[in-house]
Amino acid sequence: MSDINDSEETLGAEDPQNPAAKDPSDWVTGDEPMTAPQRSYLDTLAREAGEELPGDLNKAQASEQIERLQQKSGRGTS
Repeated sequence: MSDINDSEETLGAEDPQNPAAKDPSDWVTGDEPMTAPQRSYLDTLAREAGEELPGDLNKAQASEQIERLQQKSGRGTS
């Protein structure tokens, strides 16, 4: 019986090969418009924080704002 960690991907660990772990400013698609899920979550976070943000953010900008608002609100932290 082999160790499960040797053969399966681990979620939640730092993974330099994971493109989502890159700095948003380094994303190849970072200048594309934000995704619908980003827009929805960012809208929720901004309303909860009492902030208004422009609706034309790109993927990288939206990700940075999500991270900032998560830290501000305590969401997304364990």
